[in-house]
Amino acid sequence: MSVSLDTEMAKVMSGQNVVTPNAEGLAASARAAAKGKGLPPVHKWNPPFCGDLDMRIARDGTWFYLGTPIGRFELVKLFSSILRKDGDAYFLVTPVEKVGITVDDAPFVAVDFTPEGTGEQQVLTFETHVGDFAVAGPDNPIRVERDPQTGEPSPYVLIRANLEALIDRKSFYRLVDLGCHVDGWFGLWSGGQFFPVIPSSELPD
Repeated sequence: MSVSLDTEMAKVMSGQNVVTPNAEGLAASARAAAKGKGLPPVHKWNPPFCGDLDMRIARDGTWFYLGTPIGRFELVKLFSSILRKDGDAYFLVTPVEKVGITVDDAPFVAVDFTPEGTGEQQVLTFETHVGDFAVAGPDNPIRVERDPQTGEPSPYVLIRANLEALIDRKSFYRLVDLGCHVDGWFGLWSGGQFFPVIPSSELPD
């Protein structure tokens, strides 16, 4: 790790008991494994499970370690590159260790998107808060969950390998402006696929 990252983690961990492995060692392993272009091939790694780490991703995308926000973007981006979801559980994975973390909702937040084309030819490219990009389509579907009590929608887009991003409110409002009606549903086209958002009958006339 660089001196700056060592300093950051020292601040986060000072005066607290830390389980083994700790975030500093995990970051060092991640940096060693991340050499080269592209994301590390975490799907190919099968290291032993080393226990849970007191690390949490909040619904707004903020990463916490031992209850303290991780303030350095470079460190958050590094950890996000070794994130994997197995079943319903989330892990940080390197070639030598696998540790469990807590994710409140989705691990990413889609903070912006770029539309190209219109109608069935429309393509929506989403950007996450850590700089990942994903083109919505058959391999990266959009889905919307609604709170059973309030009806409030929570829209998501798949970023990679079981890892979704919660689409932030401002982006969702922009998406609604691009929607259309198909077979009784109001929804969105992207990548040649229609993604339903809400039954047309539930929208005001």
